[in-house]
Amino acid sequence: MTEDQVRAFVPQLAAVCRAVAVLPFPTIAAVRGTAAGGGCELALACDLRVLSDDARIGLRETALAILPGAGGTQRLPRIAGLAVAKKWIFTAQLFTAEEAQRDGVAEAVVPGDRLDDEALAMAEVVAANGPVAVRLAKRAIEGGFDLSMDEALALEWQCYEGVLGTSDREEALQAFAEKRPPRFTGR
Repeated sequence: MTEDQVRAFVPQLAAVCRAVAVLPFPTIAAVRGTAAGGGCELALACDLRVLSDDARIGLRETALAILPGAGGTQRLPRIAGLAVAKKWIFTAQLFTAEEAQRDGVAEAVVPGDRLDDEALAMAEVVAANGPVAVRLAKRAIEGGFDLSMDEALALEWQCYEGVLGTSDREEALQAFAEKRPPRFTGR
């Protein structure tokens, strides 16, 4: 690509990653094959990552004399810590699924033929919880990360207040008392 094409493309890719990252509900990346550069950045924009055991993932940009431009330099350290982010970005290596899990980038590694089922099973576990609570928990986690502890705790309480008047909360209490699974409606 020409410099002008890069200047047009990279912000578009960053915007796609940001659009995924700011979705109000949890997202799960199911990674098979190779997720390098922008593919890795898209996976990092998701809340959780499941990799097939033969997957390879990494931010290869510095080997191409560029740097991750779609959020990788910001999301990876928040997910895996500064040392891991520096190792991944400075070395420009592709990492195995097991290495990604060890480094805290992947939540699960499964055989390739089970990847879709595992990602769906993880989504079902999340979806079984109160949808309003899950959305507000995501808001509290994401919004509070860069705040002072006092500000973050205030945000957490603000989000907690958002679940107090919900019918889902009442249903959860009733279901607990009746020793049955709750039936959430998202209200």
